[in-house]
Formats: sequence, structure tokens, C-alpha cells
Amino acid sequence: MVPTSKRPRQPVVAVTGAASGLGRELLARLVSSADFRRVVAIDEERGDVREATWRVIDVRDPLLANRISDIDVIVHLAGDYAVDSDPRERRAYNLRAAQTVLTAAAAARVRRVVLVTSAMVYGAAPENDVPLPEDAAVAAEPDTGVVGDYLEIEALARRSLRSHPGLEVTVLRPAAVVGPGVDTVITRHFESPRLLTVKGCSPRWQFCHLDDLVSALELAARGVVTGVVGVGSDGWLEQEQVEEMSGLRRFELPAGLTFGTAQRLHRLGITPAPATDLHYVVYPWVVDCARLREAGWKPSWTNEAAFKQLLELREKATTVVGRRLPVKEATLTAAGATVAVIGTAAIVRQVRRKRRQ
Repeated sequence: MVPTSKRPRQPVVAVTGAASGLGRELLARLVSSADFRRVVAIDEERGDVREATWRVIDVRDPLLANRISDIDVIVHLAGDYAVDSDPRERRAYNLRAAQTVLTAAAAARVRRVVLVTSAMVYGAAPENDVPLPEDAAVAAEPDTGVVGDYLEIEALARRSLRSHPGLEVTVLRPAAVVGPGVDTVITRHFESPRLLTVKGCSPRWQFCHLDDLVSALELAARGVVTGVVGVGSDGWLEQEQVEEMSGLRRFELPAGLTFGTAQRLHRLGITPAPATDLHYVVYPWVVDCARLREAGWKPSWTNEAAFKQLLELREKATTVVGRRLPVKEATLTAAGATVAVIGTAAIVRQVRRKRRQ
């Protein structure tokens, strides 16, 4: 009698940061999937997805390896990427969390780790190909912003691959993420009274809805896609389309004035993000999603639909160079140049007066 081949054992998958945000969204999807034997949720507090097996632990805890000895795949989504977080505290948390997860995974003989960074690591530049291939050079400038965190995390992943050749690491690089609860320098850009542009160059806008990022993460957890994986809606929107859909007009400035002033404002502590973050709203950084496309994946959201939801979700606030303003300050700046760089002049004077008091 010829023995029948056995079906491969279904993997056990764990999600860090599972109690909220993207982690919670992925967890809810995975527990309903037939492709995993068990779904483990890891967070500092227990969440509301009861079908998962909860393990309450800080992902930075060195004892994490003891809690994942039965895990085949880890999707690491615990992190602090809030625009207004203290840069030093945010980076310390994000790097310690990623390093601990990678080290613990190797020690516990976890087969695969899935990380999420951003297509921002390619850098935004006027000469960028549109779209950028997934194997394009990582050319973003290291800085104190969230992009700097992503660059450091990817460097940790590369070192982990060299140190632990038996560990597979997949890195998803989504385009500008949009969806409920998403608050980034990109989403805040569309809270401004006018849209900043740089003379001689127009951005192209590509979005990645949370729903599509979740579906891509599931494929990565299953091992359908590996390596570096771009995630986003097909194609892109031109600046003119964005202006027409949003009803916002552009305000064009020379590059030197824009970035120089923004950097001075950041040094004064007025703006939460470094001037280099402005590159991502004035220069293109569209990514090709070849690996997902070859795997048969299709985004469920178009750029137009994702952008429309971004506009619907934006708070009734005025944002200037990424900083949300109280109503009084917003009125002052909007009455002036009403745009990111120039519009902060009133805030600069206000801050200086307070410091002299």
C-alpha cells in the first residue's frame, strides 16, 4: 500500500501589539483564517479578541523567548509611531522592541518574523522613478523622525539575518497608510489650510488602506510573500487630482525657503517632525507592489477611495508643519500665509515672547 502524503502542519502565529490599532485588526482577521492552527496575541494588556490565546507581556522583556517557544511565525506590530511622541523615547521603545523580538525569535527557533516599516525608507526625491521597484536603494535620510526609526529597524533585521541564517525575516513597506485611527505627517498634511508644494516639482500620491495592509500581512504570515514587500493601491494620484478632490489649493514655495524654515522651526520645538519629513509631501515616493501582484494579491481600495476616506476622517483642526493648532493660533496663521512654513511666523513670535517672560 502506497502511503498517502500528510498535509503540512498548520503554523502557530503570534501578533505583537495585538490589543489595539493595526495589531488588533490583523488579529481579528487571523482568528477567522483556516491557515493557522492557533493564533497568539501578545501585548501589555489583554484585548477584546477572545478567539486568540492571550499572553500578557511587554515585548521588550528579555523573557519573551520563553513565551514564544511554541510559535512558528511572529508578526511584530508593537511600536510607537505617534507624530507627537518624544523622539528619543519613541526610538528607544521601537528599537528595543524590534531587537528583543528578533533575538527572542531566533532563540526560540521561530521560523519567520514579519515586520512593517514604510516605503518612506526609499526616500522622497524629485528624481525618483515612479513607481520605485521594491529592490530600489534605501535612500531616506537618517533623522530624528519616524523614518529614522524605520531605517534603524530594517538595519536590525539585516543584522539578524546575518547572525541567525535559519530565521526568515519579511519586511512590508506600505505607501502612505490611511484608515480609521491613522495619524501621520501625511494625513496631517491634508488638515492644512493650503497644500504646500515646491517650485519645479509635483508629488504623486499613493495610499495604502489599513484593510489592504492587513490582507498583505496575512499573506506574509503564511509565507506567500517574502523578502521586501511593497504594499499600496495601484498607480497614483497627480497633485491636480488631489487638489480637485480635496478642494484645497496649493501654495508654492522655493525648496530652500521651505526646508530651511521648517528645520529652524523644528529646532525651536515648534514642529514635531524634522524638515526631512516635508520631503514626503512635496516629492514622489510611489512604490511598485510586484511581489504581492505576482502572488495574486489585489488591493481592495483604490487611491481615490482611500484618499476620499482620509478626507472624511481628518479632524476639524488646522495643522501647520505637522503641528495641530488650537483654534486661536489656527486663526492667526490661516489669516496670514495659511500654509505650513510661512504660516508658523505667528507661533514663532508667540514662543519667543513666552521664553522671555
